[in-house]
Amino acid sequence: MSILNVMWSGGAAYASVHKVHLQILAQVEPATPINTWLLRGSARGCVAEIGETREWHLSSNQLKGRRFWKLLTLWMQARFYYALNQSDVRVLLLDGLGTARALLPVLKKLPQLRAVVLFHGATRISAADRKLFSQLPASQLTLAAVSQTLASALEADLQIPVVTLRSALDPLAFRSRLLSREQARARLQLPVDNTPVVGAVGRLVGKKGFACLIEAFAKTLTQHPQLRLVIIGEGQARAALEARVNQLGLRDKVLLPGNLEDAATLFRAFDWIAIPSLEEGLGLILQEAVMAGVPVLSSDLAVFREQLAGAGRYATPEDVTAWSEALIQALGVASESVAAAQFTVLSPDDAWLEFSQVARKLLSCAK
Repeated sequence: MSILNVMWSGGAAYASVHKVHLQILAQVEPATPINTWLLRGSARGCVAEIGETREWHLSSNQLKGRRFWKLLTLWMQARFYYALNQSDVRVLLLDGLGTARALLPVLKKLPQLRAVVLFHGATRISAADRKLFSQLPASQLTLAAVSQTLASALEADLQIPVVTLRSALDPLAFRSRLLSREQARARLQLPVDNTPVVGAVGRLVGKKGFACLIEAFAKTLTQHPQLRLVIIGEGQARAALEARVNQLGLRDKVLLPGNLEDAATLFRAFDWIAIPSLEEGLGLILQEAVMAGVPVLSSDLAVFREQLAGAGRYATPEDVTAWSEALIQALGVASESVAAAQFTVLSPDDAWLEFSQVARKLLSCAK
């Protein structure tokens, strides 16, 4: 059996999605051939570990059939059909709804193939999507989601079963790569003393809530003037965030270092990790922080409560006052005890075992 991993796009902005697919595919038998298709973008820095990679170099308009590209949808599907039919692929792992829309129509003509569509976040399901999913039998199509919260929402919308594959990371492998507090702070050019630092990681886009976090951070400085904020990531909101940091006079307090390939090794530089997202499919950053022994302050979202329950520290999304108060409270408690409680509830070792079992079953069921 050969497996084809089909990703919507390459590039640093999609690194967390690629990381999840890497973890899933690592569960299959070592001798199983695995290759990757990238519909958009470049493979550099994302999928080097997943067999040979084919870059299709398609645009978003092409894949979505916008404008005159709608006339060429059948041509694009014919290319996919030919490539699949000439291969020994039997299982496809599809990255989300956009990839499913592009590939599932082709699978109707290739009944020997099986597909697993993995949803990473909330998405708008259209009537055409419901029709598309209903046209393939359960023996040929499995839908999965990276959290129970997301799976339940999709099931209610689609009225078909969705498997929960709550993403997890190998705790031993993850912790082995972590830098010490001193090393991580030196890497980020932060003070290596006891200066308190709040960290955040994610794409610089509106739904990540970083604008709210910066405003809340500014208010928090009145009680904690030594506090620093580091937001690792890149995105279209960078200019606006930088402008606001400058307006608030916080250039020496807020660090925006961009995308860092070694970001997952740097968590111990921080006293707290903040996740101010407006929505999330899972929030892999939460798991990484907990495994690093760093307490998490997150938006009060169901998907975060699913993982941390009563051990979590929460604030209302986009509420600057609530976030400022939550930061002040967090900085006033013993962070080690909060981190220990969150580690116990998340139980990374058990979560990894369950993830591994479900991933293997998911791919084997698609044989």
